[in-house]
Parts: sequence; C-alpha cells; structure tokens
Amino acid sequence: MGKKDLEINAFDYYGDHCLRDSIDKKEMTDKRPKGLVKIYELSDDGNKKLRHKSNLVVYLGRELLAQRLVNTENSYATPTKDEFLTWFGLGDGGVDISDPFVPIAPVISDNSLSSRIMINATDSSCADYHVTGAGYPETGYYKKPFDSVTFEPDVLNDNRWLVIRVSVTVGANDANGNQLSEAGLFTAASSGGGYSGQFSMFSKVTFPTIVKTDARRLVFVWYLYL
Repeated sequence: MGKKDLEINAFDYYGDHCLRDSIDKKEMTDKRPKGLVKIYELSDDGNKKLRHKSNLVVYLGRELLAQRLVNTENSYATPTKDEFLTWFGLGDGGVDISDPFVPIAPVISDNSLSSRIMINATDSSCADYHVTGAGYPETGYYKKPFDSVTFEPDVLNDNRWLVIRVSVTVGANDANGNQLSEAGLFTAASSGGGYSGQFSMFSKVTFPTIVKTDARRLVFVWYLYL
C-alpha cells in the first residue's frame, strides 16, 4: 500500500446570515457557500472519496472578531484583542463513543476540543507543549502552525464575500496512532514556535473517525468567508 493524502476543507462564514449557531437554509441559496467540511482521500489508483460535515465559529471566535473590529479590549471576553488566528489543534473526542462514524456537532459554547491529542513530540515549530497529565495524554506539542494563509476570489458568489484560505498539513510524523474526529483553529498573541499560551478556540469541526498513521498525510483547508 502506498501513502495516501487526505484533504479536509472546512468553511467558516460571517456576515448578515452567518454569525449564528447555524445557517438557515431558507436564507442561504444553493449558489452561496454553506458551512461544511469536505474530506478528500487520494487512494492508490488516484480516486477521491468525499465526506461532508458542518463546522462552527464558536463564541470565543466571535468575541475576538468584535474586539479587533473596534480595537478595544472587552473585559468580559476570554481572548484579548491582540490575539490573531494562527494555530491548529486535533482531537479524538468528536464522535459518539458507541459509533466512531457518528460525529457530535460542535456547539457555540465550546471553548476547547473535547479530547485533545498530541500532534508532534519534537517539532519546535509547533506550540502548546505539555507533559503527560491533566488532560494531556502524551508529552509534546498540541498546536501546529498554518502552512499558508491566502486570499481568494469568491467566484461562486459574484465576489460577495472576502475569502481567506487557511491550509494546515498533518504530516507523516504527526499525530500517529490516533483516531482523529475533531479539529480546531485557535488564536494566540504569537505565532512563534514553542509559544506556550494563551490559546483561544476560534472554530471547531467534528467528523467521522480517521485513523492516522505514518502512511497517511492529512491536509486541512479552512475557508473563512467575511
């Protein structure tokens, strides 16, 4: 068996119809983007397998957007206005225990992954280093930096939205031996390797379990619509 690539596309939405717990299908036409995650797996014969799953910008993410919009600190908010979107995390607590293929939908009050996993033990470009214990199952780094952040035209919607594309690769040496079922984007005041906090969850997605091995490379692509 050769190595397989898995590409995961997550979509976060903002705007008149989007800063809410869910998207009203009566308001969002088929032409406009909808909140979902697309998962592509490249098999040995080049075919792609597709899954769909919705995601959610949690309340902490909305707090950050409000503070940065007016450049004013909100004493009631958890993230500070100096934080920005810069880290990625993984977990294995996104599915029903009785069925690893039944995701548990995120809720707006989520402020962390349900069960975080260690992404890499030694990669100094990562962040959020912890030793085993107190909710950290292994010693190592629990946050991974983005590969890239780019702007893209919104060709499907007559350029109605500003689109930011965030890409993260979970490589052959990352998160192996885990049953992945949730992921999150996090804000922090630094993107430097080894940064130790604070981290505030911005967006969360859950999906049917994916077993991670060193023969599998995962690519998460988040599209942020503003």
